[in-house]
Amino acid sequence: MLQLADAGKRFGPKLLFQNANWLITPNEKTALVGANGTGKSTLMKILGGLDGLDYGQVQRTRGMSIGYLPQDGLALSGRTVFDECLSVFDELLGLEKEMETVAASLAELDPESDAYAAAADRFSEIDSKFRAHDGYALDAQVGTVLTGLGFSKEDWRRRTEEFSGGWQMRISLAKLLLQKPSLLLLDEPTNHLDLETRNWLEDYLRTYPNGYILISHDRYFLDVTVDKIIEIWNKGLHVYHGNYEKYLQQKAERRAQIEAAYRNQRERIEQLEAFISRFRYQATKAKQVQSRIKELEKIERIEIPNEEPIIHFTFPQPPPSGRTVVEVSGLSKSYGPKQVLNDVSFTIDRGDRIALVGVNGAGKSTLIRLLSGQDVPTTGTLKLGHNVLAEYFAQDQYKVLDPSAQMLSDIGSIAPKVPQTELRSLLGCFLFSGDDVFKTLGVLSGGERNRYALAKILVSPANFLLLDEPTNHLDLRAKDVLLEAINSFTGTVIFVSHDRYFIDRLATRVFEVADGKVNVYPGNYEDYLWRKEGGAEALAAATSAAETPVAPVLSTPNGHTPEPAAKEPARRVNPIKLKQMQDRLKFVEEEIPRLEASIGNAEQFLGVFVSADETARLSRELEELRDKHTALTTEWEDLMEHLQEQPTA
Repeated sequence: MLQLADAGKRFGPKLLFQNANWLITPNEKTALVGANGTGKSTLMKILGGLDGLDYGQVQRTRGMSIGYLPQDGLALSGRTVFDECLSVFDELLGLEKEMETVAASLAELDPESDAYAAAADRFSEIDSKFRAHDGYALDAQVGTVLTGLGFSKEDWRRRTEEFSGGWQMRISLAKLLLQKPSLLLLDEPTNHLDLETRNWLEDYLRTYPNGYILISHDRYFLDVTVDKIIEIWNKGLHVYHGNYEKYLQQKAERRAQIEAAYRNQRERIEQLEAFISRFRYQATKAKQVQSRIKELEKIERIEIPNEEPIIHFTFPQPPPSGRTVVEVSGLSKSYGPKQVLNDVSFTIDRGDRIALVGVNGAGKSTLIRLLSGQDVPTTGTLKLGHNVLAEYFAQDQYKVLDPSAQMLSDIGSIAPKVPQTELRSLLGCFLFSGDDVFKTLGVLSGGERNRYALAKILVSPANFLLLDEPTNHLDLRAKDVLLEAINSFTGTVIFVSHDRYFIDRLATRVFEVADGKVNVYPGNYEDYLWRKEGGAEALAAATSAAETPVAPVLSTPNGHTPEPAAKEPARRVNPIKLKQMQDRLKFVEEEIPRLEASIGNAEQFLGVFVSADETARLSRELEELRDKHTALTTEWEDLMEHLQEQPTA
């Protein structure tokens, strides 16, 4: 469908990639990944025809359609939201108007005339084409997509220019989804979506009839929407089959193989060089020396490309607070006639990590501002516990920074005991490298200043952190640093995030803000969804049934024993956990034969003596492979047992 052949691209003097080959198939479901600055967005523009190559070729199948959604910068105006989305069907709408015209002419023509027969044939032809493209359901298609992307029916009739940049991107995404191009190119499509909308988009993409390529910093989103990863790494394109989790595993294995090959090659090179140095001037060894010199010259040196260093940053631990951090009772908040929260009560304890979830506009940011003291309740009370020191990170945190301050000096002033090298490493995680750290804050964009404000909180936190969208503007690497830091933090955290993976790994409780209320759920987002889907009630019912005393089995008067009751079916596992188990089973089933092949190769190599050290190394490697094979076999048996117990419907 689309092919890159020996493709190369430069950005100024910097080479992004070269000798890249990629055949994109009709049902491609791929993620494009790589470190910042490697050229992901540039490659997407090349695929979309908006940029060109410096080397190589792009070949496209004739008649294919490509839809491209950039990260930002789109602005629509002049029509209502509904009409803007309906405009993607202009060709079908033209057919509909022609049908109306032909139908009107049929009403006026003589049924016995040739003109009537020609008009009837044309109407039948147009009607068949219109039906084939589901033309009678265009309004329903538009309504379904707009609802899924979070637009209310009232929004449908509003003009597009009334919406902010994030909502403009949603409208553009809606148009692309309705067009259903042969290849969909989405650059950070989840940037402006809340969790509920992301969940809808995940389901939509699972059933999308054509191919798509995604760039996203949302790990969970990639895990459930793609089955192939293309990584721009070391100025080349590298293919990994599977989702993002499998890509991480395969990449680690691939790097381990390269490092092992590199070590083996270095050992051989050192052996050759030692022999050459020792016998270079001995005439009796001249032939052997020349042979080894030629071998040395023919060796194609293996290089291990530099990886971005993995930064492990931990919070300076704050002084402990009292056991109760916040106690909220009867809290309500209104803005004029609009009531956002109504009679809300809950308690936050020390060590809680609470995720606030809910649709956009439900009141999550309002609640976090109330807890931080930025806003005051209309009614009710909000009491902080003993020795609670709160720190608030807002979506527009950059507005409170001093624009004249130099970045490295400013962050160093609040963390004088943290070495400057560590501060620079931390800033590097948040995409400030090299001379960037000497910039004044005023020259940074809003997103850059927000990233810096978050890094600044990490070096000197209070014991109660309130974070409103901390994962916005962060790449996967920076999210991992933030996640690791918060997981090791001894204080209390309440946060709003639209990153499913981040919430699942961090939250100990979920507060759902909906219809002016706050509903409290234990566990992470996965547990919250399970309870929302009725999992808790089903479990309670199953437990109750299991605890019901069983009456003794008695014979009936005619001597027959009644049939035993049917066995209680196994409790259905949470669908998300079930999918994870199924994916893991598939991986294990693929991994076991690979391990068996590796064991066979290791046994074969062990049968050829090279040296005592090599024999010892191979023996250790063989033992590790056998241990791993045993562990995976046991895991496969456990997974099969659990999955076979699941109800089939």
